[in-house]
Amino acid sequence: MDKEASKSKIIIFGGSGYLGTYMVKASIKLGHQTFVYARPITPQSSPHKIRLHNEFRSLGVTVVEGELDEHEKMVAILRRVDIVISSLPFPQVPDQIHIIEAIKVAGNIKRFLPSEFGVEEDRLSFLPPFEACLDKKRKIRRAVEAYGIPYTYVSANCFGAYFVNFLLRPHEEHEDITVYGSGEAKVPFTCEEDIAEYTIQVANDSRTCNRIVFYRMAKNVLSQIELISLWEKKTGRIFKRTHVPEEELVKLTENLPFPDNVRASLIHSIFVKGDLNYDIGENELETSRLYPDHKYTTMDQLLDIFLIDPPKPAVAAF
Repeated sequence: MDKEASKSKIIIFGGSGYLGTYMVKASIKLGHQTFVYARPITPQSSPHKIRLHNEFRSLGVTVVEGELDEHEKMVAILRRVDIVISSLPFPQVPDQIHIIEAIKVAGNIKRFLPSEFGVEEDRLSFLPPFEACLDKKRKIRRAVEAYGIPYTYVSANCFGAYFVNFLLRPHEEHEDITVYGSGEAKVPFTCEEDIAEYTIQVANDSRTCNRIVFYRMAKNVLSQIELISLWEKKTGRIFKRTHVPEEELVKLTENLPFPDNVRASLIHSIFVKGDLNYDIGENELETSRLYPDHKYTTMDQLLDIFLIDPPKPAVAAF
């Protein structure tokens, strides 16, 4: 990482969302002047959002309340920062065009990271429901490139805590666990805190400009069966494993309404086909190689956290 770029002014869109909250706290932890652009607080705002904004301000974050279509307001705040990170949830992915247009007018942004953080959409193709969603992300990428904006695209793969909640259901009393397909497909997981800290480093690293960065740590590439076995060992329990065959998942992608059909398509790709378990070449960028000194959380360590103080389930933006 360039020493002169080690401390930047970073603005995060979607900073009060699931992954965005991690991003804000990572930016502060790593010593950057941090801004959040968020929808205004209204009488209808949740108490959680109000508390979160107050917490951000107490930590020294500059919270700017505004809408994505307030072009002049966005241009003005972007001229005060160096780096733009978007962690907007999926329904707002197309709205990032407003951020791109404001970045172009501001003219000073050194790096833009659009809301990615999941699968690498330019490398893979999926069943139609999920493919349609990813096509919206591809359009944002092409717009960034057409405007000539310096970018970094992040493929963090599967969010660790999110998928522990989804696959193992640690907050529920149950005797069974659903296994998709054979459960043997290898899947790369990244814990949310590491996604955030790696992303802040990536955003400030000259090596990652106009590149795709993959988050794939060797100890966190596990099959669903391996994850269940780890959980059984830690809890001292044996769960009944109910397998969902591939053909059933495919039918669900065809028959379920949105967004359930997208979820079924995602599960099919990741946990049945193993589409995320591809090779990363020597000339491609992977975070554990870029930042070997970063002590990332392994899935084994994350399961220990769930035993002691389990993070509550949340909606993630994929």
